[in-house]
Amino acid sequence: MYSEDHQWVRMEDDGLIRVGITDYAQDALGEVVFVDLPEIDLLVEKGGTLGEVESSKSVSEISAPLTGRVSEVNDDLELNPGKINDDPYGDGWLCLISGDQSDPISELLDPDSYRSLLEG
Repeated sequence: MYSEDHQWVRMEDDGLIRVGITDYAQDALGEVVFVDLPEIDLLVEKGGTLGEVESSKSVSEISAPLTGRVSEVNDDLELNPGKINDDPYGDGWLCLISGDQSDPISELLDPDSYRSLLEG
């Protein structure tokens, strides 16, 4: 599932929600050189700041696609921020969030709706 702000989310088997930025977003950013990840246990509100990604072109805020609490971050990105460019849907994930049931993942865009957003 996708947010209109170009984050992807995937429900994991343990109920946590894995979050990253989309291939479209990483391509628009250019070469990622630094990632400011959220603190573990941070409560984030949908649309609030989850972190920042610095690229060769700019610094961009990462918006939280859902309300929830950060339970894990991808520490590998501190030393290897380019993983976001190389594998945005795999090794380039940003964090895991324990979602708030009042903010369901089903309210995000499905792949077809996200594609339509990009083509719009």
